[in-house]
Amino acid sequence: MAVIAVSSFVSLLFVASISISLVASENRNFRGAVFSVNSKFSKKDRSLSVLKAHDSLRHLQMLASGVDLPLGGTSRPDAVGLYYTKIGIGTPPNEYYVQVDTGSDIMWINCIQCQGCPEKGYNGLDLTLYNPNDSFTGRPVTCHEEFCVDINGGKVGGCKGNVSCLYTETYEDGSDSIGYFVKDVVQYDSVSGDFETKLANGSVVFGCGATQSGNLGSSSEALDGILGFGKANASVISQLASSGKLKKMFAHCLNGDNNGGGIFAIGNVVQPKVNSTHLIQDQPHYTVNVMGIEVGKEFLNISMDSYGRVEKRKAIIDSGTTLAYLPEVIYKQLVNKIVGGKFDMRLSILHDQYTCFKFSGSVDDGFPEVTFYFENSLSLKVYPHDYLFNYEDFLCFGWQNHGMDSISSRDIIILGDLVLSNKLVLYDLENQKIGWIEYNCSTNITLKDEITGLVHLVGSHNISCSCNFNVHRAMVLLILLLIALLNLMIQ
Repeated sequence: MAVIAVSSFVSLLFVASISISLVASENRNFRGAVFSVNSKFSKKDRSLSVLKAHDSLRHLQMLASGVDLPLGGTSRPDAVGLYYTKIGIGTPPNEYYVQVDTGSDIMWINCIQCQGCPEKGYNGLDLTLYNPNDSFTGRPVTCHEEFCVDINGGKVGGCKGNVSCLYTETYEDGSDSIGYFVKDVVQYDSVSGDFETKLANGSVVFGCGATQSGNLGSSSEALDGILGFGKANASVISQLASSGKLKKMFAHCLNGDNNGGGIFAIGNVVQPKVNSTHLIQDQPHYTVNVMGIEVGKEFLNISMDSYGRVEKRKAIIDSGTTLAYLPEVIYKQLVNKIVGGKFDMRLSILHDQYTCFKFSGSVDDGFPEVTFYFENSLSLKVYPHDYLFNYEDFLCFGWQNHGMDSISSRDIIILGDLVLSNKLVLYDLENQKIGWIEYNCSTNITLKDEITGLVHLVGSHNISCSCNFNVHRAMVLLILLLIALLNLMIQ
Protein backbone atom coordinates (compact mmCIF):
# COMPACT_ATOMS: atom_id res chain seq x y z
CA MET A 1 0.00 0.00 0.00
CA ALA A 2 1.17 3.47 -0.75
CA VAL A 3 2.75 5.73 1.76
CA ILE A 4 1.35 9.24 2.03
CA ALA A 5 0.84 12.20 4.22
CA VAL A 6 -2.42 13.07 5.96
CA SER A 7 -2.48 16.42 4.36
CA SER A 8 -2.06 17.35 0.78
CA PHE A 9 1.37 16.18 0.93
CA VAL A 10 3.18 13.14 1.76
CA SER A 11 5.25 13.26 4.87
CA LEU A 12 3.76 12.72 8.25
CA LEU A 13 6.45 12.90 10.88
CA PHE A 14 5.39 11.01 13.94
CA VAL A 15 8.07 12.65 16.06
CA ALA A 16 10.90 12.27 13.65
CA SER A 17 8.70 11.45 10.75
CA ILE A 18 5.40 9.85 9.95
CA SER A 19 3.57 8.87 6.85
CA ILE A 20 -0.03 8.06 6.20
CA SER A 21 -1.51 5.59 3.79
CA LEU A 22 -5.18 5.81 2.95
CA VAL A 23 -7.39 3.14 1.44
CA ALA A 24 -9.80 4.40 -1.19
CA SER A 25 -12.10 3.30 -3.93
CA GLU A 26 -12.19 4.85 -7.40
CA ASN A 27 -14.52 7.58 -6.19
CA ARG A 28 -11.65 8.70 -3.89
CA ASN A 29 -13.56 8.17 -0.65
CA PHE A 30 -11.02 6.58 1.67
CA ARG A 31 -11.97 4.00 4.26
CA GLY A 32 -8.62 3.50 5.90
CA ALA A 33 -5.33 5.17 6.66
CA VAL A 34 -1.96 4.21 7.98
CA PHE A 35 0.73 6.29 9.66
CA SER A 36 4.32 5.18 10.10
CA VAL A 37 5.72 6.48 13.35
CA ASN A 38 9.02 7.39 14.95
CA SER A 39 9.55 8.03 18.63
CA LYS A 40 10.33 11.55 19.69
CA PHE A 41 12.96 10.07 21.99
CA SER A 42 14.52 7.83 19.34
CA LYS A 43 18.31 7.65 19.37
CA LYS A 44 18.30 9.72 22.55
CA ASP A 45 18.68 9.05 26.24
CA ARG A 46 15.21 7.89 27.29
CA SER A 47 15.88 9.03 30.85
CA LEU A 48 13.11 8.79 33.39
CA SER A 49 13.36 12.50 34.12
CA VAL A 50 12.50 13.39 30.52
CA LEU A 51 9.74 10.79 30.23
CA LYS A 52 8.23 11.63 33.63
CA ALA A 53 8.21 15.35 32.85
CA HIS A 54 6.18 14.65 29.71
CA ASP A 55 3.64 12.54 31.61
CA SER A 56 3.30 14.96 34.51
CA LEU A 57 2.21 17.85 32.30
CA ARG A 58 0.01 15.57 30.22
CA HIS A 59 -1.84 14.11 33.20
CA LEU A 60 -2.66 17.55 34.57
CA GLN A 61 -5.41 17.65 31.98
CA MET A 62 -6.06 13.92 31.79
CA LEU A 63 -6.76 13.07 35.41
CA ALA A 64 -7.00 16.18 37.55
CA SER A 65 -10.40 17.65 38.46
CA GLY A 66 -11.39 21.09 37.18
CA VAL A 67 -9.38 20.78 33.96
CA ASP A 68 -12.24 21.00 31.44
CA LEU A 69 -14.19 24.26 31.59
CA PRO A 70 -17.75 24.70 30.22
CA LEU A 71 -16.95 26.50 26.96
CA GLY A 72 -14.54 23.78 25.85
CA GLY A 73 -16.20 20.67 27.18
CA THR A 74 -14.06 18.06 25.47
CA SER A 75 -11.19 20.02 23.95
CA ARG A 76 -7.89 18.82 25.40
CA PRO A 77 -4.77 20.73 24.29
CA ASP A 78 -1.97 18.47 25.44
CA ALA A 79 1.67 18.95 26.06
CA VAL A 80 3.98 17.54 23.40
CA GLY A 81 3.56 13.81 23.20
CA LEU A 82 5.75 10.95 22.23
CA TYR A 83 4.69 11.00 18.59
CA TYR A 84 3.87 13.80 16.21
CA THR A 85 3.13 14.21 12.53
CA LYS A 86 3.26 16.91 9.89
CA ILE A 87 -0.09 17.60 8.26
CA GLY A 88 -1.50 20.09 5.78
CA ILE A 89 -4.56 22.28 6.40
CA GLY A 90 -6.38 24.78 4.19
CA THR A 91 -6.58 25.71 0.52
CA PRO A 92 -3.80 26.13 -0.42
CA PRO A 93 -2.46 23.94 2.40
CA ASN A 94 0.16 24.90 4.98
CA GLU A 95 2.20 22.47 7.07
CA TYR A 96 1.64 21.96 10.81
CA TYR A 97 3.35 19.69 13.34
CA VAL A 98 0.76 17.97 15.52
CA GLN A 99 0.75 15.23 18.12
CA VAL A 100 -1.33 12.18 17.23
CA ASP A 101 -2.94 11.20 20.49
CA THR A 102 -5.52 8.62 21.60
CA GLY A 103 -6.06 10.53 24.86
CA SER A 104 -7.35 13.71 23.19
CA ASP A 105 -10.68 14.31 21.51
CA ILE A 106 -10.15 17.17 19.09
CA MET A 107 -7.73 18.42 16.53
CA TRP A 108 -6.24 21.63 17.87
CA ILE A 109 -3.90 24.14 16.15
CA ASN A 110 -2.35 27.44 17.30
CA CYS A 111 -3.89 30.31 15.34
CA ILE A 112 -2.79 33.68 14.00
CA GLN A 113 -4.37 35.51 16.96
CA CYS A 114 -2.40 33.42 19.44
CA GLN A 115 -0.78 35.43 22.22
CA GLY A 116 2.35 33.83 23.64
CA CYS A 117 2.64 30.98 21.14
CA PRO A 118 6.28 30.04 20.48
CA GLU A 119 7.75 30.41 17.00
CA LYS A 120 10.17 27.54 17.53
CA GLY A 121 9.19 24.14 18.87
CA TYR A 122 10.70 20.79 19.71
CA ASN A 123 14.20 20.32 18.32
CA GLY A 124 14.08 23.72 16.61
CA LEU A 125 11.01 23.02 14.48
CA ASP A 126 9.60 26.11 12.76
CA LEU A 127 6.03 26.41 14.02
CA THR A 128 3.23 27.91 11.91
CA LEU A 129 0.19 29.86 13.09
CA TYR A 130 -2.99 28.88 11.24
CA ASN A 131 -4.91 31.76 9.66
CA PRO A 132 -8.43 30.83 8.47
CA ASN A 133 -8.48 33.98 6.31
CA ASP A 134 -5.59 32.61 4.25
CA SER A 135 -7.61 29.53 3.31
CA PHE A 136 -10.35 29.59 0.70
CA THR A 137 -12.05 26.72 2.53
CA GLY A 138 -11.64 27.86 6.15
CA ARG A 139 -14.47 29.36 8.18
CA PRO A 140 -15.37 29.88 11.88
CA VAL A 141 -17.87 27.55 13.55
CA THR A 142 -20.66 29.57 15.16
CA CYS A 143 -22.11 28.91 18.60
CA HIS A 144 -25.51 27.79 17.28
CA GLU A 145 -24.11 25.06 15.00
CA GLU A 146 -24.69 21.41 15.90
CA PHE A 147 -20.98 20.77 16.64
CA CYS A 148 -20.89 23.55 19.23
CA VAL A 149 -24.15 22.46 20.86
CA ASP A 150 -22.91 18.86 21.11
CA ILE A 151 -19.48 19.69 22.49
CA ASN A 152 -21.02 21.93 25.18
CA GLY A 153 -23.72 19.44 26.10
CA GLY A 154 -26.53 21.76 25.06
CA LYS A 155 -27.28 25.24 23.79
CA VAL A 156 -24.60 27.83 24.56
CA GLY A 157 -25.79 30.63 26.83
CA GLY A 158 -25.71 34.07 25.24
CA CYS A 159 -25.33 32.66 21.73
CA LYS A 160 -26.59 35.01 19.05
CA GLY A 161 -25.80 35.96 15.47
CA ASN A 162 -22.47 34.75 14.16
CA VAL A 163 -20.71 34.48 17.51
CA SER A 164 -17.92 31.89 17.36
CA CYS A 165 -17.98 28.60 19.25
CA LEU A 166 -15.38 29.00 21.99
CA TYR A 167 -13.33 26.67 24.17
CA THR A 168 -11.19 27.12 27.28
CA GLU A 169 -8.71 24.73 28.86
CA THR A 170 -7.10 25.32 32.26
CA TYR A 171 -4.29 23.28 33.85
CA GLU A 172 -3.41 22.78 37.50
CA ASP A 173 -0.08 24.57 37.01
CA GLY A 174 -1.92 27.75 35.94
CA SER A 175 -1.39 27.29 32.19
CA ASP A 176 -4.38 27.72 29.94
CA SER A 177 -5.44 27.76 26.31
CA ILE A 178 -8.35 29.74 24.92
CA GLY A 179 -9.65 29.72 21.37
CA TYR A 180 -12.50 29.07 18.97
CA PHE A 181 -13.52 26.32 16.57
CA VAL A 182 -13.09 26.50 12.80
CA LYS A 183 -13.80 24.16 9.90
CA ASP A 184 -11.35 23.61 7.07
CA VAL A 185 -9.99 21.03 4.65
CA VAL A 186 -7.31 18.55 5.67
CA GLN A 187 -5.30 17.35 2.69
CA TYR A 188 -4.15 13.75 2.32
CA ASP A 189 -3.25 11.13 -0.28
CA SER A 190 -5.73 8.27 -0.60
CA VAL A 191 -4.57 4.82 -1.65
CA SER A 192 -6.08 3.53 -4.87
CA GLY A 193 -4.07 0.30 -4.79
CA ASP A 194 -1.00 -1.27 -3.25
CA PHE A 195 1.70 1.39 -3.17
CA GLU A 196 -0.44 3.76 -5.28
CA THR A 197 -1.98 7.00 -4.02
CA LYS A 198 -4.35 9.71 -5.22
CA LEU A 199 -4.79 13.18 -3.78
CA ALA A 200 -7.92 13.63 -1.63
CA ASN A 201 -9.21 15.78 1.22
CA GLY A 202 -11.78 15.95 4.00
CA SER A 203 -13.35 18.72 6.07
CA VAL A 204 -12.77 18.67 9.83
CA VAL A 205 -13.81 20.96 12.70
CA PHE A 206 -10.87 21.78 14.97
CA GLY A 207 -9.82 24.18 17.69
CA CYS A 208 -8.08 27.43 16.74
CA GLY A 209 -5.89 28.45 19.72
CA ALA A 210 -5.94 32.22 20.27
CA THR A 211 -4.27 32.54 23.68
CA GLN A 212 -1.63 30.42 25.41
CA SER A 213 -0.19 31.08 28.84
CA GLY A 214 2.16 29.44 31.33
CA ASN A 215 4.07 26.37 30.16
CA LEU A 216 1.93 26.11 27.03
CA GLY A 217 3.31 29.39 25.73
CA SER A 218 6.96 28.97 26.64
CA SER A 219 7.76 25.28 26.31
CA SER A 220 10.74 24.42 24.12
CA GLU A 221 8.95 21.13 23.46
CA ALA A 222 5.96 22.82 21.80
CA LEU A 223 4.24 21.75 18.59
CA ASP A 224 1.58 23.43 16.46
CA GLY A 225 -1.20 21.37 18.05
CA ILE A 226 -2.67 17.89 18.39
CA LEU A 227 -4.64 15.42 16.27
CA GLY A 228 -7.16 13.78 18.58
CA PHE A 229 -8.19 10.14 18.26
CA GLY A 230 -10.31 10.00 21.43
CA LYS A 231 -13.79 8.50 21.86
CA ALA A 232 -15.86 11.70 21.63
CA ASN A 233 -17.88 12.79 18.62
CA ALA A 234 -15.51 15.76 18.22
CA SER A 235 -12.50 13.55 17.49
CA VAL A 236 -11.08 13.39 13.98
CA ILE A 237 -11.97 9.73 13.52
CA SER A 238 -15.55 10.34 14.70
CA GLN A 239 -15.98 13.27 12.30
CA LEU A 240 -14.64 11.31 9.34
CA ALA A 241 -16.79 8.31 10.27
CA SER A 242 -19.94 10.44 10.54
CA SER A 243 -19.33 11.67 6.99
CA GLY A 244 -19.20 8.06 5.78
CA LYS A 245 -15.50 8.13 4.89
CA LEU A 246 -14.43 5.31 7.22
CA LYS A 247 -15.35 3.02 10.08
CA LYS A 248 -14.57 4.10 13.64
CA MET A 249 -11.65 1.68 13.89
CA PHE A 250 -7.93 2.34 14.11
CA ALA A 251 -4.74 0.70 15.34
CA HIS A 252 -1.17 1.56 16.26
CA CYS A 253 2.01 -0.47 16.47
CA LEU A 254 4.98 1.30 18.08
CA ASN A 255 8.51 -0.04 17.89
CA GLY A 256 10.12 -0.28 21.30
CA ASP A 257 13.74 0.06 20.18
CA ASN A 258 15.71 3.29 20.29
CA ASN A 259 14.95 4.03 16.65
CA GLY A 260 11.22 4.16 17.29
CA GLY A 261 8.93 3.89 14.28
CA GLY A 262 5.85 1.84 13.60
CA ILE A 263 2.33 2.14 12.21
CA PHE A 264 -0.78 4.15 13.05
CA ALA A 265 -3.65 2.85 10.93
CA ILE A 266 -7.25 3.98 10.42
CA GLY A 267 -9.62 1.27 9.23
CA ASN A 268 -10.52 -2.36 9.74
CA VAL A 269 -7.36 -4.38 10.42
CA VAL A 270 -8.00 -7.97 9.30
CA GLN A 271 -4.46 -9.30 9.68
CA PRO A 272 -3.09 -10.06 12.17
CA LYS A 273 -6.08 -11.31 14.15
CA VAL A 274 -6.44 -9.51 17.48
CA ASN A 275 -8.25 -10.70 20.63
CA SER A 276 -10.21 -7.91 22.37
CA THR A 277 -12.06 -6.88 25.51
CA HIS A 278 -15.02 -4.52 25.97
CA LEU A 279 -14.45 -0.84 26.70
CA ILE A 280 -16.13 0.46 29.85
CA GLN A 281 -19.01 2.70 28.83
CA ASP A 282 -19.46 6.30 30.01
CA GLN A 283 -15.71 6.78 30.43
CA PRO A 284 -13.94 9.70 28.67
CA HIS A 285 -10.87 7.59 27.82
CA TYR A 286 -10.19 4.08 26.52
CA THR A 287 -10.83 2.29 29.82
CA VAL A 288 -10.99 -1.46 30.53
CA ASN A 289 -11.41 -3.75 33.54
CA VAL A 290 -8.28 -5.40 34.92
CA MET A 291 -8.89 -8.91 36.25
CA GLY A 292 -5.38 -9.72 37.50
CA ILE A 293 -1.68 -8.85 37.51
CA GLU A 294 0.93 -11.63 37.55
CA VAL A 295 4.62 -11.16 38.35
CA GLY A 296 6.52 -14.22 37.25
CA LYS A 297 4.24 -16.98 38.57
CA GLU A 298 2.66 -15.02 41.43
CA PHE A 299 -0.52 -12.92 41.33
CA LEU A 300 -0.88 -9.59 43.11
CA ASN A 301 -3.83 -8.63 45.30
CA ILE A 302 -5.36 -5.86 43.20
CA SER A 303 -8.92 -5.72 44.58
CA MET A 304 -8.13 -3.45 47.56
CA ASP A 305 -7.82 0.29 46.89
CA SER A 306 -5.72 2.83 48.80
CA TYR A 307 -8.51 3.32 51.35
CA GLY A 308 -9.05 -0.37 52.08
CA ARG A 309 -12.16 -0.67 49.92
CA VAL A 310 -12.72 -3.62 47.60
CA GLU A 311 -13.37 -2.60 44.00
CA LYS A 312 -12.88 -3.72 40.41
CA ARG A 313 -9.69 -2.31 38.92
CA LYS A 314 -9.79 -0.08 35.84
CA ALA A 315 -7.00 0.78 33.42
CA ILE A 316 -6.70 3.57 30.84
CA ILE A 317 -4.97 2.58 27.59
CA ASP A 318 -3.16 5.69 26.35
CA SER A 319 -0.40 5.83 23.72
CA GLY A 320 0.23 9.48 24.61
CA THR A 321 1.49 8.56 28.09
CA THR A 322 5.10 7.47 28.29
CA LEU A 323 5.38 5.28 31.39
CA ALA A 324 2.92 3.13 33.39
CA TYR A 325 1.23 4.47 36.54
CA LEU A 326 -0.06 2.24 39.33
CA PRO A 327 -1.96 2.88 42.58
CA GLU A 328 0.37 2.70 45.56
CA VAL A 329 -1.11 -0.54 46.93
CA ILE A 330 -0.37 -2.27 43.62
CA TYR A 331 2.95 -0.57 43.01
CA LYS A 332 4.48 -1.71 46.32
CA GLN A 333 3.43 -5.32 45.73
CA LEU A 334 4.77 -5.22 42.19
CA VAL A 335 8.20 -3.91 43.14
CA ASN A 336 8.52 -6.35 46.06
CA LYS A 337 7.69 -9.30 43.79
CA ILE A 338 10.13 -8.18 41.10
CA VAL A 339 13.09 -7.83 43.48
CA GLY A 340 12.03 -10.65 45.80
CA GLY A 341 14.84 -13.04 46.76
CA LYS A 342 17.57 -10.59 45.74
CA PHE A 343 18.79 -9.91 49.27
CA ASP A 344 21.93 -8.07 48.13
CA MET A 345 19.86 -5.57 46.12
CA ARG A 346 19.34 -2.19 47.73
CA LEU A 347 16.54 0.01 46.43
CA SER A 348 17.12 3.76 46.31
CA ILE A 349 14.70 6.61 45.67
CA LEU A 350 16.37 9.09 43.34
CA HIS A 351 15.17 12.69 43.16
CA ASP A 352 12.22 11.75 45.40
CA GLN A 353 10.44 9.89 42.60
CA TYR A 354 12.43 7.09 40.92
CA THR A 355 12.87 3.63 42.47
CA CYS A 356 16.32 2.44 41.36
CA PHE A 357 19.07 -0.05 42.14
CA LYS A 358 22.51 -1.16 41.03
CA PHE A 359 22.59 -4.15 38.70
CA SER A 360 24.91 -5.77 36.17
CA GLY A 361 23.91 -8.53 33.81
CA SER A 362 20.96 -9.37 31.59
CA VAL A 363 17.75 -7.78 32.84
CA ASP A 364 15.57 -10.33 31.03
CA ASP A 365 17.42 -13.18 32.76
CA GLY A 366 17.50 -11.45 36.13
CA PHE A 367 13.90 -10.25 36.50
CA PRO A 368 10.39 -11.64 35.91
CA GLU A 369 7.86 -10.77 33.24
CA VAL A 370 4.75 -8.86 34.33
CA THR A 371 1.40 -9.88 32.81
CA PHE A 372 -1.88 -7.95 32.99
CA TYR A 373 -5.12 -9.93 32.55
CA PHE A 374 -8.36 -8.44 31.25
CA GLU A 375 -11.87 -9.64 30.52
CA ASN A 376 -12.45 -12.05 27.62
CA SER A 377 -9.12 -13.82 28.22
CA LEU A 378 -7.09 -10.88 26.92
CA SER A 379 -3.61 -10.48 28.42
CA LEU A 380 -0.73 -8.05 28.04
CA LYS A 381 2.84 -9.15 28.81
CA VAL A 382 5.56 -6.65 29.78
CA TYR A 383 9.19 -7.76 29.63
CA PRO A 384 11.98 -6.59 31.97
CA HIS A 385 13.78 -4.75 29.16
CA ASP A 386 10.57 -2.75 28.67
CA TYR A 387 9.90 -1.76 32.29
CA LEU A 388 13.52 -1.11 33.37
CA PHE A 389 15.49 1.99 32.30
CA ASN A 390 19.05 3.18 32.72
CA TYR A 391 19.20 6.34 34.83
CA GLU A 392 22.58 7.82 35.76
CA ASP A 393 24.50 4.80 37.15
CA PHE A 394 21.35 2.97 38.21
CA LEU A 395 18.66 0.74 36.74
CA CYS A 396 15.22 2.20 37.47
CA PHE A 397 11.61 1.06 37.24
CA GLY A 398 9.42 2.49 34.50
CA TRP A 399 6.49 1.64 36.77
CA GLN A 400 5.47 4.80 38.63
CA ASN A 401 3.76 5.12 42.01
CA HIS A 402 0.64 7.28 42.10
CA GLY A 403 1.17 7.72 45.82
CA MET A 404 4.46 9.52 45.15
CA ASP A 405 3.14 11.57 42.27
CA SER A 406 1.06 14.72 42.50
CA ILE A 407 -0.49 14.17 39.07
CA SER A 408 -3.19 11.85 40.39
CA SER A 409 -4.74 10.59 43.59
CA ARG A 410 -7.10 8.14 41.89
CA ASP A 411 -6.93 4.39 42.19
CA ILE A 412 -6.64 3.80 38.49
CA ILE A 413 -3.96 2.23 36.30
CA ILE A 414 -2.59 4.11 33.27
CA LEU A 415 -0.83 1.97 30.68
CA GLY A 416 1.29 4.01 28.30
CA ASP A 417 4.00 3.44 25.72
CA LEU A 418 6.05 1.48 28.27
CA VAL A 419 3.69 -1.50 27.94
CA LEU A 420 2.18 -0.81 24.49
CA SER A 421 5.45 -0.94 22.52
CA ASN A 422 5.94 -3.87 20.14
CA LYS A 423 2.21 -4.59 20.18
CA LEU A 424 -0.47 -3.95 17.59
CA VAL A 425 -3.27 -2.22 19.52
CA LEU A 426 -6.69 -2.17 17.82
CA TYR A 427 -9.40 0.35 18.83
CA ASP A 428 -12.83 -0.80 17.58
CA LEU A 429 -15.30 1.96 18.41
CA GLU A 430 -17.93 0.41 16.15
CA ASN A 431 -18.24 -2.46 18.64
CA GLN A 432 -16.81 -0.65 21.70
CA LYS A 433 -13.83 -2.99 22.02
CA ILE A 434 -10.07 -2.72 22.33
CA GLY A 435 -7.43 -5.42 21.88
CA TRP A 436 -3.78 -6.11 21.11
CA ILE A 437 -1.26 -8.71 20.08
CA GLU A 438 2.53 -8.87 20.26
CA TYR A 439 3.79 -7.90 16.83
CA ASN A 440 6.82 -6.83 14.83
CA CYS A 441 5.95 -3.20 14.13
CA SER A 442 8.44 -3.03 11.25
CA THR A 443 6.33 -5.47 9.19
CA ASN A 444 3.00 -5.13 7.37
CA ILE A 445 -0.61 -5.25 8.49
CA THR A 446 -3.70 -5.72 6.30
CA LEU A 447 -6.64 -3.28 6.07
CA LYS A 448 -10.00 -4.15 4.53
CA ASP A 449 -12.19 -1.76 2.55
CA GLU A 450 -15.67 -2.36 3.96
CA ILE A 451 -17.36 -1.15 0.77
CA THR A 452 -15.41 -2.97 -1.93
CA GLY A 453 -14.18 -5.88 0.19
CA LEU A 454 -10.64 -5.34 -1.10
CA VAL A 455 -7.70 -5.71 1.27
CA HIS A 456 -4.46 -3.72 1.20
CA LEU A 457 -1.10 -4.33 2.81
CA VAL A 458 0.29 -1.35 4.70
CA GLY A 459 3.57 -1.02 6.53
CA SER A 460 5.88 1.24 8.46
CA HIS A 461 7.56 4.05 6.52
CA ASN A 462 9.62 7.07 7.47
CA ILE A 463 9.35 10.02 5.09
CA SER A 464 11.47 13.07 5.83
CA CYS A 465 10.79 14.93 2.58
CA SER A 466 7.78 17.20 2.10
CA CYS A 467 8.38 17.56 -1.64
CA ASN A 468 4.94 16.20 -2.64
CA PHE A 469 3.33 18.67 -0.28
CA ASN A 470 5.26 21.58 -1.79
CA VAL A 471 4.45 20.46 -5.33
CA HIS A 472 0.74 20.31 -4.52
CA ARG A 473 0.79 23.72 -2.86
CA ALA A 474 2.53 25.19 -5.91
CA MET A 475 -0.07 23.58 -8.18
CA VAL A 476 -2.93 25.03 -6.13
CA LEU A 477 -1.40 28.52 -6.23
CA LEU A 478 -0.88 28.21 -10.00
CA ILE A 479 -4.50 27.19 -10.54
CA LEU A 480 -5.73 30.09 -8.41
CA LEU A 481 -3.53 32.48 -10.39
CA LEU A 482 -4.89 31.14 -13.69
CA ILE A 483 -8.46 31.57 -12.43
CA ALA A 484 -7.72 35.16 -11.43
CA LEU A 485 -6.20 35.90 -14.85
CA LEU A 486 -9.19 34.31 -16.58
CA ASN A 487 -11.57 36.48 -14.59
CA LEU A 488 -9.62 39.59 -15.62
CA MET A 489 -9.80 38.54 -19.27
CA ILE A 490 -13.56 38.00 -19.05
CA GLN A 491 -14.06 41.41 -17.46
